[in-house]
Amino acid sequence: MADTAPPAASPVAMIDALVLDAPDPRASATFWRELTGGTVEQEDADGWITLALPGGWSLAFQPAPDLVLARWPGQEHPQQLHLDLLVPDVAAAVARAESLGATVLRENERWTTLADPAGHPFDLCLAEDVDALSVMGVMFDVPDASAAAAFWARILGEEVVHDADGTAMLSGSRPLLFQQVEGYNPPRWPDPAAPQQGHLDLAIGPQTQDEAEARALAAGATRLPGQGEMFRVFADPAGHPFCLCRF
Repeated sequence: MADTAPPAASPVAMIDALVLDAPDPRASATFWRELTGGTVEQEDADGWITLALPGGWSLAFQPAPDLVLARWPGQEHPQQLHLDLLVPDVAAAVARAESLGATVLRENERWTTLADPAGHPFDLCLAEDVDALSVMGVMFDVPDASAAAAFWARILGEEVVHDADGTAMLSGSRPLLFQQVEGYNPPRWPDPAAPQQGHLDLAIGPQTQDEAEARALAAGATRLPGQGEMFRVFADPAGHPFCLCRF
């Protein structure tokens, strides 16, 4: 497998935010704000809260009172996706996260996997070249990392900068990463028996929603039920929901 692939001619959309389902969005936002040093970017009357995180990412929380918590590393209640965070000292970062309510799931030589209070896993990864915590990117569990990276490269207009050994990564200021998972169990939104844990909101810019939808479908997306005045819901080929939004 080649290590790189050229970017698409032009993006269908750009990443606006990673959105996590949360039984208590305010509690989740408080945990992530204190962990990362992020700031509140938006707070809506319906309970939706968005944070601006170090590294350029926006992290939002939408109310999901009946959320089925992920139980990593199994696939019965899979994580589906997680944030990779870079830190200069893993032990110190883990201690800080635990003091805020995180739970350690697994320790490795250069990173530790934890779960936030809502059960969403995340990794604290050693990076000697950073002075403080920052976001590396979002990692998706998928059945085929190469196929997932190729699809998202078409959507985002980014380059596949790594594709080998069951993992892949895109370029860009908000990188997406993909890891192949044995026995992959996809979300089947809006089926409550296989709920999503989170999704990406993508901004379509000056396009109409019909134009963006046509391009997403041509790239390999599937239209899902559900839409609002400003968004439409889709799934990538691995079943991960995402929204195309007109802000």
